[in-house]
Amino acid sequence: MSVRRTPHTVTQWVIFAAVTLLVTALVLVFARQTAALAAESDVSADGPEVDGPDADPDTEFPEETPESELLDDALDTASPGEIPATDTGGKPTPSRQSLDLSELSKRELFANVALTQGVFGGVLVAAAWWTGVPASALGIEWTAASVGLEAVAFGAGVGVALYVANAAAAIGLERIGVGFDELLRELLAPDSAREWAVLLLFVLPTVALFEELLFRAALIGALSTGFGVSPWLLAVLSSVAFGLGHGLQGPGGILVTGVLGFVLAAVFILTGSLLVVVVAHYVINAAEFVVHEGLGIDPRETLGSK
Repeated sequence: MSVRRTPHTVTQWVIFAAVTLLVTALVLVFARQTAALAAESDVSADGPEVDGPDADPDTEFPEETPESELLDDALDTASPGEIPATDTGGKPTPSRQSLDLSELSKRELFANVALTQGVFGGVLVAAAWWTGVPASALGIEWTAASVGLEAVAFGAGVGVALYVANAAAAIGLERIGVGFDELLRELLAPDSAREWAVLLLFVLPTVALFEELLFRAALIGALSTGFGVSPWLLAVLSSVAFGLGHGLQGPGGILVTGVLGFVLAAVFILTGSLLVVVVAHYVINAAEFVVHEGLGIDPRETLGSK
């Protein structure tokens, strides 16, 4: 889409670009902090062990003191999963520290969904409305191919194909020693029908809508329309940012997600439809949870061993 550029419209496009880049930077910073927090939690959970097959058999331990007996009694009377508050004058044990960090990391993940996905998405929509960015620049046109069932069906097909490709890529990368971190999926794994409903009907649609609005519609569609920059160049840059925004998934996850981002960018450029890539993104994420957490199937184990 071509736009008539006047000093006023150029200023409006610059404002929208600035807001978009700011939101992108905040998303990446928040993702980095979440990954760092998860790493700290893993380190705490894997704290030093003093009793096990690798422990030194000649190591002498002090005899129980009255204070330690009191602590043992307190632990014995605690409810399951509960650690009583006792003043031993020392630092928290690794197990107690890891429990706190694990809870904090989970809260951070839900904050990621609520803030970066919801609030930041609202900021982008408000900025697009205030600066007068055309809906067509964001991949929204009132045609069946853009917002109708045709777009939904095509997006679902793309999503299934990309999920299969993702699984194959994960198998290939693990064979050459490139690891993945599944902490994010494990922390969000539902334990009840209600949690499955929240995940599939609220969390994953919100994630798909916001990430496609930012990384495809705003960073590619709007900026290429407003500044005449090649959408393919913007696709490369946005895909790098998209991969880095998924650092919690480890080196393999960053690489696969970056490539996935470029494929979604290509689909967005070729179809001009935001809905197509939102549906594709949702299907990929939903299939990941349903197959791994719902059905208990890990394609890397079932297919990678053949």
